[in-house]
Amino acid sequence: MDIINDYQKYLLIDKKYSDNTIKAYINDINIFINYLDKKKLKYDNLNKDHISEYIKYLKNNKKTDRTIAHNISTLRGFYKFLLITNTIKYNPLEYINLPKIKKTLPNVLSIEEVDLLLDIKLNDNYSYRNKAMLELMYATGLRVSELVNLKLNDVILEDCLVRTMGKGSKERIIPFGDMALEALETYITKYRDTLVKNNINDYLFLNNHGNKMTRQGFEYILKSELEKKNIDKDITPHTLRHSFATHLLNGGANLRSIQMLLGHSDISTTKIYTHIGREKLKDDYKNFHRRDKEDLWNLNEYFYLF
Repeated sequence: MDIINDYQKYLLIDKKYSDNTIKAYINDINIFINYLDKKKLKYDNLNKDHISEYIKYLKNNKKTDRTIAHNISTLRGFYKFLLITNTIKYNPLEYINLPKIKKTLPNVLSIEEVDLLLDIKLNDNYSYRNKAMLELMYATGLRVSELVNLKLNDVILEDCLVRTMGKGSKERIIPFGDMALEALETYITKYRDTLVKNNINDYLFLNNHGNKMTRQGFEYILKSELEKKNIDKDITPHTLRHSFATHLLNGGANLRSIQMLLGHSDISTTKIYTHIGREKLKDDYKNFHRRDKEDLWNLNEYFYLF
C-alpha cells in the first residue's frame, strides 16, 4: 500500500527513527489494515466506534494492555500523518484513551550477580568476544541495538570512550572503565581478526560467520552465560542497561548524568531507577534491621516523603 510506504519514509527521513522501531510500527499498522480488510472497512473512512471495536478485537485475542497501548499509540502517529498529508479530514483516534498500564519495576542484577556473569572462562576467540561484549554493555548501559551496530572506529581505546548513535539518530559518547578496556583491547588486538571470514567488514563484534553480531545472537549468548552461572532470573539484554543505571545511582551518581549516559530525551524516563533504589533500600531494611518486623514503621509512608 502506497500510503504505508510513504509513512515508512516519513518515519525514516523526518522522524529519524531506527530500523527496528520503524519495523515495529509498520507491523502494527499491517495488523490493523488486515483487520480492516476482513471487516471490509477502509482506513480513511473510520470513526471512533470502529477503533473501539478494534480494541475489543485485540482484547479478545488475549493481547495485553501494554500491547494494546502500543498498537493504539502507533495508530495515533499514523493517523496524525494522514491528517498532515490531507489524506483524511477526521482522526478517529482523537478521543481514544490508552488502557491504563500497571507500572512494574524492571529486573536488575545485583552487583554480585554481575560479577558472576562477567567471570567468563576465556579459552577461545568466542569467549573473548563474549567477555568484551558483556563487559562493554554493563560498563556503558548501551542498548543491544547500539552494541551490535558498533564499528571499530566507534571505540576510542586510548580515551576509554565509545561513540554510539541512539534513538532519533542522536549521538552520544560514553566513558568506560578498566575492566571493559582490558576485555576490548584483548579481543580487538588478538581475537577479532580470527572471526573475519570472506565478508570483510568493520563491525566491532562478529558472529561465527564473520558477519555483524545480531540482537538475537547476543541474547542467545547472554542466556547461555546465565545458565552456566545458575542465575535464575528473567533476564534480557536490557537488564544489563537497567543494572548499569541502578548501580550508578546507588553509588551516588547524579540523575542528570545517568540520563545523558543512557540517552534519555526526558529525565522522567530515568527516574524509574530512583524507584528501584528505594525498593532495594526498603528490602534491605526489612531483611537486616535487628528489630522485629512488627515494630517497623510504614516504610512506604516514609519513602513517600522523598
